[in-house]
Amino acid sequence: MKLYSNEIVFRGHPDKVCDQISDAILDECLKQDKNSRCGIEVAGGKGKIFITGEITTKANVDVQAIAKRVLEDVGYSTDYEIIDNIGKQSPDIALGTNSLVNGAGDNGMMFGYACNDTEQMLPTAMVILQELSKRYDELRKRDKRFLADGKAQITGIYADDMKLQDIETFTICYQNTEEDRETTDRIIKGICLEIANKYHVRIKRFLINPTGRFKIGGFDGDSGLTGRKIVVDQYHSFANVGGGAFSGKDPTKVDRSGAYKAREIAKQILIKNGLKWCEVQLSYAIGVEKPLAIYIDSNIGGIQPTEELYEECKLKNIIKDLDLLNKCYEETAMFGHFQ
Repeated sequence: MKLYSNEIVFRGHPDKVCDQISDAILDECLKQDKNSRCGIEVAGGKGKIFITGEITTKANVDVQAIAKRVLEDVGYSTDYEIIDNIGKQSPDIALGTNSLVNGAGDNGMMFGYACNDTEQMLPTAMVILQELSKRYDELRKRDKRFLADGKAQITGIYADDMKLQDIETFTICYQNTEEDRETTDRIIKGICLEIANKYHVRIKRFLINPTGRFKIGGFDGDSGLTGRKIVVDQYHSFANVGGGAFSGKDPTKVDRSGAYKAREIAKQILIKNGLKWCEVQLSYAIGVEKPLAIYIDSNIGGIQPTEELYEECKLKNIIKDLDLLNKCYEETAMFGHFQ
């Protein structure tokens, strides 16, 4: 038996708010112009939100209005100075990506993962935290004592095959008005117990706001940055992470689309071969359509990729499948998607 930890951030965490602003601007660009090329970065904190990156699009996008809409929906004040510093994508990059049958928008390696722990083919502790994050977002919308910011962490007790046995410590840091902590803590514990019981997991200990107080949060208490929660957005450290952020990037950016394709391949191989877990690495070169390599690892060892897999992983097959991209994002990060 061993202890292993994973974490998630709530929708109102500053980094995740920046992710959502990046994705909301991307969504609007793609809604108006499906051939938009976007790499949008957001930094926020201390009364200012700085939006930068590159966009090439025919869309007419009101960046400030989109940012304020996201802030309001997340539960933040909209009284921020919003600085629009977006430029145009480099023409050197565009050479390789302007046609859907041409190559990847960047170099890089991506990982996809699947396991047989849950029906989502994700680790149990990851699924528990995802459900908690969604439940918390619903809770703060109907109960004004709960504020937007927060994060949660599970330190689990695992068997040698990395199956979650029990939760040694469930840590929850949630922003609140501090008006009725005994009641709000009890509500949070009740939600956690309900979710854990669903997966037949016992919680041995809670740590709730262990500093004693969490009233000041969001951009007032911390800064935020697009892409700073890439491990949360992928597999909570249960699998390798390629290193590239997802949010604000159109499908030619293989940091995102390649990772989603790798996830789908891992799921297919898991089901076909009756595996406990499967991890897939893809790698791309900028301007090149076909992946440089496909590496597949599993509980039975390495699996040799077929030529059919190489064909399936061509960039044109990835970027045309927006439904796949949307589904994969919601399976992992939950907040932010292609429309």
